[in-house]
Amino acid sequence: MKRFFPGGLRRYRILLLVSLVFLSSVLGAGAALYFAPRLMFRPLPPASPPQGLINQPVGLPAQYTADSPVVTIARQVGPSVVGVQAMTGTNYTGDGVVKQGSGVIFDTTNGYIVTNNHVIAGAGRITVSLDREQTYPATLVGADERSDLAVLKVQGPNLPQARLGDSSTLQVGETVVAIGNPLGREFARSVTVGVISALNREVTVPGSRGVEITLRVLQTDAPINPGNSGGALVNLRGEIIGINSVKIAASGVEGMGFAIPINDVRPIIDQIITRGYVTHPFLGVYNLQEITPEMAQWYNIPVGVYVGGVFKDGPAAKAGLQVGDVITAVENQKVATYDDIQRLINKKSPGDQVTVTIRRLKSPNPVNYTITLGELPK
Repeated sequence: MKRFFPGGLRRYRILLLVSLVFLSSVLGAGAALYFAPRLMFRPLPPASPPQGLINQPVGLPAQYTADSPVVTIARQVGPSVVGVQAMTGTNYTGDGVVKQGSGVIFDTTNGYIVTNNHVIAGAGRITVSLDREQTYPATLVGADERSDLAVLKVQGPNLPQARLGDSSTLQVGETVVAIGNPLGREFARSVTVGVISALNREVTVPGSRGVEITLRVLQTDAPINPGNSGGALVNLRGEIIGINSVKIAASGVEGMGFAIPINDVRPIIDQIITRGYVTHPFLGVYNLQEITPEMAQWYNIPVGVYVGGVFKDGPAAKAGLQVGDVITAVENQKVATYDDIQRLINKKSPGDQVTVTIRRLKSPNPVNYTITLGELPK
């Protein structure tokens, strides 16, 4: 019998271990070459969508599709955006002019529709179109020129209804969708996509009676064209967060559209429905002139707004304001323009008190007056 010496046994074990390692490497490489292409090109399972984007608000049963949330928004919100045709003058073939705009059904039970005042101002006849076949005559519930809002009423079966959201939660850069009827019924319910470009912008536009009005608006780069006025600006939850109103249409300017925040719209349409009109706070001064820093330096007067007139028995007169006073602050916030004053006053309601700081030209010291605001005469 052959004997194995200790040295030979050690070499045998080393040889066996090397052989096993080599064989494992060959088998592993072969398996990798076989399975890797199949795993690499195998479609991955869909990722779980982020929480909060797929939770539909109550009353909106549609679920977001795999394509895009915009597809769902167009399907579920689009039907509640209507076309508004307002005829001014006598007839379609004579002196009549037809203005085209958009509107949003926000109360299907009563058939209430919100739109812009400038769309229906001066109209003798108003119609609302849901599509090419469904057109209804509309009655004007009420309108407010200063906010550029109006409420219409139609009667029709199974009217779709949009859901109003909360514009106070909006953030700059948030994706929004604009839906409306640019250029009339031929392009009904056109859908455009953009972002919130800015919050709390102020734009001054001519009112329907020629008086300039200042609107506090959302700025968006979602394309808004003539006929979109009164249409919907929608967030990715399918909620109306603004009513499209105006656009800067100047040479070299693109992507500057504006919408009235829905939180500003709500109290206006509530007043229109309950009262038929909207009350606005009234300070009781007029013929206001801005005192610029240059004028203040030249004439040695304070920067602010010069009061050229005070309504007799108005709120300001009752509090003690006089012609020649310079308003320098409202509610302890400096003011330099008429718009500054209006912005702060418009946060109040008739009957509320407001503190106005003035400087009299003969007095070096500022004086505070507490004024109880009245109601703006119609």
